[in-house]
Amino acid sequence: MPSRSFLSAAVGAAAALCLAAPAAAVSQEQEEGGAPEEFTISDPRITEASGLVASGLHPGVYWTHNDQDVAPNLYAVDSATGETVATVTLAGVTGRDMEAISRGPDGALYVGDIGDNDGVEWPEVWIYRLPEPEELADATVTPEVFTVRYADGPRDAEALMVHPGTGRVWIADKQDDGTGALYAGPEELSASGVNVFEPVADIDLWVTDGAFSPDGSRLMLRGYFTTQMYRWRGDGEDPEPLAQRIVPRGPTQGEAVAFSPDGRTLLFGGEGAGSEVEPAPLTGQTRPDSVAAEDEAAEETPPGREDGREGRDRAEAGSGDGGGDGEGGVSVTVTTAVILAAVVVLGARSLRRRRSS
Repeated sequence: MPSRSFLSAAVGAAAALCLAAPAAAVSQEQEEGGAPEEFTISDPRITEASGLVASGLHPGVYWTHNDQDVAPNLYAVDSATGETVATVTLAGVTGRDMEAISRGPDGALYVGDIGDNDGVEWPEVWIYRLPEPEELADATVTPEVFTVRYADGPRDAEALMVHPGTGRVWIADKQDDGTGALYAGPEELSASGVNVFEPVADIDLWVTDGAFSPDGSRLMLRGYFTTQMYRWRGDGEDPEPLAQRIVPRGPTQGEAVAFSPDGRTLLFGGEGAGSEVEPAPLTGQTRPDSVAAEDEAAEETPPGREDGREGRDRAEAGSGDGGGDGEGGVSVTVTTAVILAAVVVLGARSLRRRRSS
């Protein structure tokens, strides 16, 4: 029979291997990230965060800007700390009243210098496009400039949205009666001429920002105190307002909204120094189509047949006291086999010694 010291060593090794698999799974989950959490913008330069968009290159980072700044700056804010990790200054533009930021399917950042709340008299406003920096470092960038006019004259607007599928740019304005309208830009913006935006739908909201879901199936428009989610139709002429409302928990005078990269959460930002960014998980009909489909598929998947590696491992490992879950179950099975093999070998050696004696 094997000695007690051998069994103790074998059991210790088994325990170490069994514990290693769950630790690896947790590490992978941490790397993939979870739902965004509330954070506070700590940069004292950011006193009126008027737009917000998730980075497409840097997980956990959100781009924001002031609406009327001493310089046309974009700030990359780390949502884990609330600190600014990069400042991008736009060269060659005035940044008269930057009100919105969005990201297009080309990966570029679109900045709307579209505010006009001092009399609504500017015949032209501008959109700036620049590639998102691959490295988070302070830089000066010269953006591409697009001149914008509205078909029905000057407007005051604070919401600019780029559709993630078509790349078409949309603007929602603010009108004196507390309502607004949705404007469609050309199918493609031109840097050499004037881009005329046409009104396509009335909006019963004084809009301060907006965002498309990552899959393009939802349009969120927010005001200072309330919001309206729409089921998006491709031409924008008849967006369907959803009955389910999302009320921001954050501070009043809200001016920014963004979807998380996975489309499951909205983030609401407010004005003022040290402003908080509040997450709001989406439920029911407010969930984008892709999120709803994922949730329905997960609900219909039978136990032990989950999608992805964890489900396959769990099905292969089987159930019972020695099976465990996922990769942990496989590790337990392999470890048990190793221990049994060692016991058999040592037992056989002991038996041979007895016979020879």
